[in-house]
Amino acid sequence: QVQLVESGGGLVQAGGSLRLSCAASGRTFSRYAMGWFRQAPGKEREFVSAIAWSGASTYADSVKGRFTISRDNDKNTVYLQMTSLKPEDTAVYYCTARLGVGLTITRGSYDYWGQGTQVTVSS
Repeated sequence: QVQLVESGGGLVQAGGSLRLSCAASGRTFSRYAMGWFRQAPGKEREFVSAIAWSGASTYADSVKGRFTISRDNDKNTVYLQMTSLKPEDTAVYYCTARLGVGLTITRGSYDYWGQGTQVTVSS
């Protein structure tokens, strides 16, 4: 099956930037739709962004205009460039993948999940 490993999280000041990476291995990657979810303590895991095999993307309203998702299929990696970070962005960010080429924002539609990477934004 597919294994997903996130990296790039850390502590950043409000207004700063971080770039998260998710490396995939184990099976084919290019035909998978990919996404990012996040989960803060005591909260449900929520959708952040997704990117289809075609490169089409979508974003949650809370991050629209600040985050950019991209993928490099040759490197089996998906990225989340985060700018203008806010304290409310603080969460564990999870990479996810599904065997399909279309976009979805539904958590239950995804097949594989990484272990997560912590993002903390200080005020």
